[in-house]
Amino acid sequence: MSQLPIHAVLPPLLRALDRQGAAVLIAPPGAGKTTAVAPALLGSDWCSGMVIVLSPRRVAARAAAERMAATLGEEPGDTIGYVTRLDARRSARTRVLVMTEAIFVATILADPELAGVSAVLFDEAHERHLDSDLGLALAIETRAVLRDDLRLLVMSATIDGTRFARLLGADTPVIESEGKAWPLAIRWLGAGTEQRIEPAMSRAIQTAWREQTGDVLAFLPGVREIERTAELLADALPGALVLPLHGQCEPTAQRAAIRRDPEGRRRVVLATAIAETSLTLDGVSVVVDCGLSRRVEFDKAAGVTRLVTHRASQAAAAQRAGRAARQGPGTAYRLWEEAAHPGRPAFDAPEIETSDLAPLALSLALWGTADPQAMAWLDVPPAAAMAAARSGLAALGALDDGGRITAFGRQVASLPMDPAQAAMILRATALGEGTTAARLALLLQERGLGGRGDDLGQRLARWNADRSARAQAARKLADGWARRAAKLTGAPSAPSPGVPEGVLLALGRPDMIARRRDPGGENWLSAGGRGYLLDPASPLAAREWLVIGDAQGAARGARILSGLPLESEDVERWLGDRMDRRSVLRWNDEDGRVEARLERRLGAITLASGPDPAPDRDAIRAFLLGRVREKGLEIVPFGKGAHALLRRARYAGIDALGEAALLGDLEDWLGPLVERRLDAIDPGRLTEALRNRIGWDEGQRMDRLAPAEFRSPAGTSHPIDYEDEGGPSVELRVQALFGLDTHPGFGQPAQPLLLKLTSPAGRPIQSTRDLPGFWRGSWRDVAKDMKGRYPRHRWPDEPWKEAPSLKTRNAFEATRAK
Repeated sequence: MSQLPIHAVLPPLLRALDRQGAAVLIAPPGAGKTTAVAPALLGSDWCSGMVIVLSPRRVAARAAAERMAATLGEEPGDTIGYVTRLDARRSARTRVLVMTEAIFVATILADPELAGVSAVLFDEAHERHLDSDLGLALAIETRAVLRDDLRLLVMSATIDGTRFARLLGADTPVIESEGKAWPLAIRWLGAGTEQRIEPAMSRAIQTAWREQTGDVLAFLPGVREIERTAELLADALPGALVLPLHGQCEPTAQRAAIRRDPEGRRRVVLATAIAETSLTLDGVSVVVDCGLSRRVEFDKAAGVTRLVTHRASQAAAAQRAGRAARQGPGTAYRLWEEAAHPGRPAFDAPEIETSDLAPLALSLALWGTADPQAMAWLDVPPAAAMAAARSGLAALGALDDGGRITAFGRQVASLPMDPAQAAMILRATALGEGTTAARLALLLQERGLGGRGDDLGQRLARWNADRSARAQAARKLADGWARRAAKLTGAPSAPSPGVPEGVLLALGRPDMIARRRDPGGENWLSAGGRGYLLDPASPLAAREWLVIGDAQGAARGARILSGLPLESEDVERWLGDRMDRRSVLRWNDEDGRVEARLERRLGAITLASGPDPAPDRDAIRAFLLGRVREKGLEIVPFGKGAHALLRRARYAGIDALGEAALLGDLEDWLGPLVERRLDAIDPGRLTEALRNRIGWDEGQRMDRLAPAEFRSPAGTSHPIDYEDEGGPSVELRVQALFGLDTHPGFGQPAQPLLLKLTSPAGRPIQSTRDLPGFWRGSWRDVAKDMKGRYPRHRWPDEPWKEAPSLKTRNAFEATRAK
């Protein structure tokens, strides 16, 4: 093997693994860490067993193994082997085994001691996949509890070495390799105004093709963008060999994209993020980066895992650009502005923060960990996401009420896939349809199998008829799952006719059974209660029922990408045990009352509905009280007396009659009065219920601070209006206040009462908060005007000295004469 930069740090690395048993290796792209470190460990005294190298992707795992084997002059499967989901090359002579992170998690869960393994190498740890974080946490615990001789090495080009070292142990060294410093030029092409990325990338690739020499590696977010860009380049660059590189490519096509063309033709490799790390593409000296990254994220609201397109992080952009300078000087073209680069996120969010944590929760339950925080994580799994994951696993029957794994849960964990898909296979196996269910599960995982289309049944049929190497390998994998499920359950794995494919899919995802909501088939309601959208042109749109296999988009607009149809009779025959009959309460706005109906339902989907002749009174009461909590006290039919009482209480600061206290204690004061409708409550009983909330002392305080009425010097009583914009007020005839030379008030501190004075006919004269000032001020003009209008009544010059009375002048004089 020719000297690589990594060879300079192999001696201190080997010493660290020999003495401390763990290390962190930081080496830039091209240093040779992926291919040189693992073989170098085989000569160590402590390395009597196998060295496992973890790779984030299948393509990278296979390529790394092939490159290591080539340096030894061997074929993969001899000293160097690999294991991926659809492909494996290993033998009894294999000492270095490259595997994907998910396969390692399954391996350590099945054998926590990792018998026969001397070291585990976590390559490209910066990508922070869920399985990588979990695998590292499990390996650290294995080393601490079961295997103190197990060596652990974390490797990457762009990681915070100190964080990883702290995780592995206080004395863990961080070793850095300098790498080859090939010059790398960055060209900033700026952000175009195109609506689609493909034309912009096509033009950028053509520019790079003209300006540079060497093969071109272009990064695009997904398979469809790769295919559209390839179509544009077929006409624009007829002399270029345009090759795709993504997870759905056949192994032979992936190898063609990684290696130089045997005939010496210049290539354009169109790749997803699969080519960001771990891979060296021979002959590539030019990178064109669209600046986008598509990642899998779990939409908690929609209940689906979906692909989301983001701006690539600065770390990802650095990894991509570095592909151009792996073997010599290179140039990277970026489709964004240099000034906008610092605004990109520094790193991609770790999957533990964005993924469905059900697989993680099940793995930890199988491991026997009740508290995830007790394990070694760079980022602890979010508590809310873990709680939701455990709840879903309990609904599947994989966890018991205490969060412990069940016997069925152990079976689910034994199958290397999402727990819902594993549950589907196991339950289908009991019906003799394990093989079909296993193939459906793989269809959901491998997007390219069986071509495209939203009808999974059609894709399954095409895949079953496909004789390509990839299709046959996939069938072999799925059929192996079915045999494994049959062994776990003791049921036959051979298919038996009669169980529709849609029913099989529903066995693992009952919440994703959906029913059409409109004639066009665009809107659907799932049994889980979420709404979904479907392209009306889809062949599934004409069906009444379907089971959603995959969906993408925001919760309110999640679009169905794939599914299987169900017939109505299939729903009744096979899913009857999931149906229930319940009394449902709804609010009837037109009648202003609660409507009770008996419904037969499949989750949130109503199958039949009719009036409930004997609804539960307590349920109705709870429904109405809930509506009051939602809408507020304004929907309670308070009468005049109750309104007045509440106003006084608010003015006096009586907390027991405040809005917050009333809403918090609805069951106590309103509950006993409620029947079928709020407007049927007797206003008197409602006022009495409010009064009963305050004791005698509070009642006295309210009467003192906020009296219900004002008693005038003339002996008349007048209600006080506490809702007046000017403050508490009272309206009364001016003659009722004769003889009063102090302004009335109440409260603490005392506040003047707004007096709205009227004529004998009840017409407004004036309002005042200063009665003595009014008597000695504007009263003279008021009295002069009123004498002409109401000559039979008294209009004295000094009213504060007069006796109060509402009688006419003559009647008053006659009374006084007596």
